[in-house]
Amino acid sequence: MADDHRHRHPRSQNGRKRRFREEDEHDRRPQRRRYEEPIAVRVRKQLLSLAESSAPRAEDEVASVAKTVADNFFDDEVQNEFHDLLLQLILDQPCKIPFLSAIVLVANGQKAEVTTEVLRRVGAAAQKSVAAGAWREVKLWMRFLALLQGLFRDEGVFPLLEELFARAVDLQTALSEDALGLELVKIILLTMAYVLASSATDQDGLVLAMLDKTDVIASEPHSLEAVVDPFPADGARPMRESPSVIGLLQKQLADAVAAPWQLAFIPRPWKQAAAVAADGTESLASAAKHAFPTIRVPAVVKAPSQAMFPELFTSVYADQDVESVPATNHVASCVMRDVLIDTINVLDFNRHAAARLLTDMDCFFAPATFVARATPFDQLIIKAGSAASTSTSGPASTSAATWKPEDVMIDAVFSQLLQLPAPEHKLVYYHSLLTEACKIAPAAVAPSLGRAIRFLYRHLAAGLDLELAHRFLDWFAHHLSNFGFTWKWTEWAEDVTLPDTHPRKAFLLAALDKEIRLSFAQRIRGTLPEPYQVLIPPAKEKETPDFKYQREDAPCRDAALAIMNGLRRKAPEHELQPFIDAIIHAAYAAGPAADHSTAALRASADAYVTAVCFVGAKSLSHLLSCVERCKERLQAIGRGEGGGAATGSATGSGSAAARAGQRQIISSVMAYWAPHPGVGVNVVDKLLNYSIVTPLSVVRWVLYENDDGDGDDDDDDGAGRGHGSAFFPLAQSHLYELVALTVHKVVRRVKQLAEAAATATAAAAGSNAAALEEERLLLQETFAVERERMDELFAVVEDGLRRIGEGEGGGKGEGEGGDAVGDGDGAGDGDGEGSKKDWVRRWSTVFRRKKDVAAMEVVLAMAMAVVEEVVEAEEAVEVVVEVVDGQGKGGAEHAPPPPTTAAADPAMTTTSTTTTAATATATAQEHYGPDDDEEAAAEVEPVVVTAGGGGGGTARARARDGEI
Repeated sequence: MADDHRHRHPRSQNGRKRRFREEDEHDRRPQRRRYEEPIAVRVRKQLLSLAESSAPRAEDEVASVAKTVADNFFDDEVQNEFHDLLLQLILDQPCKIPFLSAIVLVANGQKAEVTTEVLRRVGAAAQKSVAAGAWREVKLWMRFLALLQGLFRDEGVFPLLEELFARAVDLQTALSEDALGLELVKIILLTMAYVLASSATDQDGLVLAMLDKTDVIASEPHSLEAVVDPFPADGARPMRESPSVIGLLQKQLADAVAAPWQLAFIPRPWKQAAAVAADGTESLASAAKHAFPTIRVPAVVKAPSQAMFPELFTSVYADQDVESVPATNHVASCVMRDVLIDTINVLDFNRHAAARLLTDMDCFFAPATFVARATPFDQLIIKAGSAASTSTSGPASTSAATWKPEDVMIDAVFSQLLQLPAPEHKLVYYHSLLTEACKIAPAAVAPSLGRAIRFLYRHLAAGLDLELAHRFLDWFAHHLSNFGFTWKWTEWAEDVTLPDTHPRKAFLLAALDKEIRLSFAQRIRGTLPEPYQVLIPPAKEKETPDFKYQREDAPCRDAALAIMNGLRRKAPEHELQPFIDAIIHAAYAAGPAADHSTAALRASADAYVTAVCFVGAKSLSHLLSCVERCKERLQAIGRGEGGGAATGSATGSGSAAARAGQRQIISSVMAYWAPHPGVGVNVVDKLLNYSIVTPLSVVRWVLYENDDGDGDDDDDDGAGRGHGSAFFPLAQSHLYELVALTVHKVVRRVKQLAEAAATATAAAAGSNAAALEEERLLLQETFAVERERMDELFAVVEDGLRRIGEGEGGGKGEGEGGDAVGDGDGAGDGDGEGSKKDWVRRWSTVFRRKKDVAAMEVVLAMAMAVVEEVVEAEEAVEVVVEVVDGQGKGGAEHAPPPPTTAAADPAMTTTSTTTTAATATATAQEHYGPDDDEEAAAEVEPVVVTAGGGGGGTARARARDGEI
């Protein structure tokens, strides 16, 4: 029996039961179900990956999605997924708009109801964007609708363009310095470029008619273009050409109407997709026509929350023998740049996705628009030579055959990195984009990036704006730090022998210093060829500088060492006081009687501050901890109190003693960190946060040889600022960084106070006015004082630069009457670069721009705060009225009255917002003309806009050095 069982159920050697075919035939166990992806999920995946690669073809994907959506029109899940994601992609991935519009075009021939629903949703979304003043979103909605121009009855998108143009004319008529009108004209021009590339025919007449109208605004130079010019004129040399974007578009579109092949770079996937669509699809010409969605532009358009300026077109590939990017006379230069800029600025929340789309940008334009990726530049020269002998009667005559996708992409990123007065996002975002692009496609991107670097380096001494030169410097050092600090330094080896005041030599010194800040000196030294070794002195190899009072010949050595040791073991202040008194008495005994107090203060402050720096030199957290413990004594030094009886009492923060004390604090910090000046800048920045030093003291220390005006021209503050022939402060990158940081802190505080004061004023005008009146008065008074301090700070900067230019202070390096700082040819190029006057001009251009922009931003911040307060109040009133109306007759008698403000109508408030902000810029261009008299230039006085009808507060206390 057991043998029979073993025979019928044999087992393998591993003890598992064998299976036979007859058992499989009668196996009733359930099989795993084959998974079928839901249609909505498949549509979502196809949309998200649309046109991102050449396989499958974008035309096939367009036809597939259109057919799927049309066949499943009654599936709510599919339709909701498709419409929601379509609208999201239009705003988040603008480079895909031509392909998204092609889906709607093809689907319209199969199921017209799909297009009806898309237009309904797009129209509603566009109306919200217009009402909110989100003009980039409006531009993207208009781009999508323009590519659907062939679907619309009558004139389609043109009535809306007419309405936008009417608003632009109103804005320009009210104030010629207004920049919102320029933005509306730019939207109109870009929209018409896509109309010409759409499936619609016979649009040339409408386009030309609109171009005749926009020419009035687009062809007129804007008064603020000089403010944002990356190559400002100096009066002797003409500025490098940086044309206006709308001016270029105006000319380019007129040429494109006459030569339609110039728009061949815009993809038209609907042509091939319609051919491969399913049977029964109607042709585009015979498909159903639709009414253009209703989008109304209000009589008074809303200005954005940030100040707007004219947009100029610049390129880092402008000086090449071969056009690796579209030339400025080709419409592709502006249209491509606009697509890429939208992609960059919209995807700021995901730099990886943005970099991936940018490196794949050739997929989002028509085939054969670009050369193959990673094509060497030498091959472009060969292609250009062969193309010159071909016919010039069609698309082959364009420069598209030599356009490199990497160059076009990098050019767009640098256009934002070098945008004036400020880019839309933080500079580090654009740094990260270029870094990620190099990591994704190093062989393709790195050579193109190298040519961009060489262009900017060449133009450091050819008029590049000083602020942009420092942005280039920061990015260059940051970028090299991500790739092993490798660069072809031998190309610039001959510039090592230039004077330190030459812009290119100053760049090399600053770049190496920043690299050392990001790494350490020995590593950076190992990446440099022999000529550069002299630029890294041995002192930079010490990460922690020596404590100078450890030298045997140091004055008051024992007392200073006792102070340092006491700070290191966190001794209380009363234990350190005897050693401070000893330094004070030694200074009294050594110095002349007329200078006892100042000498004692400087000697004791130098020992104490240097000890704080030495103890906190290990890291920034150590320094902050030490400063926090010593804050009271440091603030006392800043007030002019030496800490002992010998120095007498404090005489106020505005006294000579206070100025001497703050100057000595800054001098001691920068002297200790002289081998690493960037660290010293960070330390002074932290001291500003602790109110130990004031912004005025920092600016005076940088720009004045003697900020206390005592005429002691031979005084050396010991901060590595020896004012001999080898030093000129305006050529020092870290000093520019220090002044720029200080000014930024002051402007940011004033803007915050402006918003708070305007909000409090608008709120105090409402029903709870009595309770908020005290807060309103306090904020207005504080704002008035801080704004006066800001104006005084800019005045000090301007006066300091004037003194340096006239040879009165700030590092006289060539004798009292000379003009060239340093030796040699000064410029090396014979253009005056490297001279004192040239550095003064470059600094003056930057800080005048900062002053004018600050005035605009303060006014705009106040006006926008008033607008938001009014809108919120009116929304609350509307809710109350609705509730009261629902309670029956008579309920309205108990409704609270609406808040009374200076501008009861939000539209009127918006008008004042735009007009007032533009008024603040009306005189800005006066500072930038080549024939300006600096002393006669008009001062920009921001207008305080309040909803209560009052001014910015009548109590304007005398400006004094205050905290940040």
